[in-house]
Amino acid sequence: MFRYFETLVNPYPAGKPETPPTGLLAFILYFSRPVLPLLILMSLLTAMVSAAEVLFFSYLGELVDWLSGAEREGFFAEYGWRLGGMAAIVVVGLPLLVLLQSLLTHQAVFGNYPMIGRWLAHRHMLGQSMAFYQDEFAGRVSQKVMQTALAIRETVMKLLGLLVYVVVYFGGAMLLMGIAEPWLMLPLVIWLVGYIAIMWVFVPRLRRVSMEQADARARMTGRIVDSYSNIQTIKLFADTRREQEYARDAMEGFMVTVHRQMRLATLLSVSLTLLNSLLLTSVAAMAIGAWYFQAISLGAIAV
Repeated sequence: MFRYFETLVNPYPAGKPETPPTGLLAFILYFSRPVLPLLILMSLLTAMVSAAEVLFFSYLGELVDWLSGAEREGFFAEYGWRLGGMAAIVVVGLPLLVLLQSLLTHQAVFGNYPMIGRWLAHRHMLGQSMAFYQDEFAGRVSQKVMQTALAIRETVMKLLGLLVYVVVYFGGAMLLMGIAEPWLMLPLVIWLVGYIAIMWVFVPRLRRVSMEQADARARMTGRIVDSYSNIQTIKLFADTRREQEYARDAMEGFMVTVHRQMRLATLLSVSLTLLNSLLLTSVAAMAIGAWYFQAISLGAIAV
């Protein structure tokens, strides 16, 4: 079973090596084309898993209502078949969806996707001239080939995950809140506006810092690898202290980008936590208020 999914995609696509496009979306699509059908199918399965989890939350709310309003003697006679259906979805349906989604994600995509990028980029780099390599560090070139493949996979996977989260989880939450009490949708709308604003502020900054960090990492790796590659020349003719300072200069430049990125990551994490805390507090307060005025049930509050 694992082998079948691992061989769904050829990680070494044939064809004449081409120069990758310069635009961001075109560049990502160029390396993603062999796995594009699997990415679409994986996203659909992820959406189905998310929808099943949202449905489970709805079932929990209904279960609270059943338990609070039913008599013990006739509970299973009245709700037994519903409980059986709920159990079948949770115990059988959801694990099967997760199994198929995980096989596509981890066996078919996660390993093959970046290898496709490495293979295409490596073939392209082999076609470069001698003059190109005379002006470049071999370590930096190899590092960029390796990093680019992983960066494309992480970008696409996180983007697809974010879209599924917004469409399914947020849409499901809006639906459940709207059914229980339309006013409960207001905090979610405010949360969405705040979330978009936070992403609008932080994502461009993180993207710029990540690009600078990738260049700094490639420069640092290039200097270190080239030092080892030319160790005989360095031992015979170079000054060890000067070589150390040369490598340290690249390391310090890399650390500058690391500190900038981590500062943004901390601010982003705190901002999202604060936004989520305000959402939970406002929804809980409005739900309790609606229950106090007998507008919603205990099950709706549990959801």
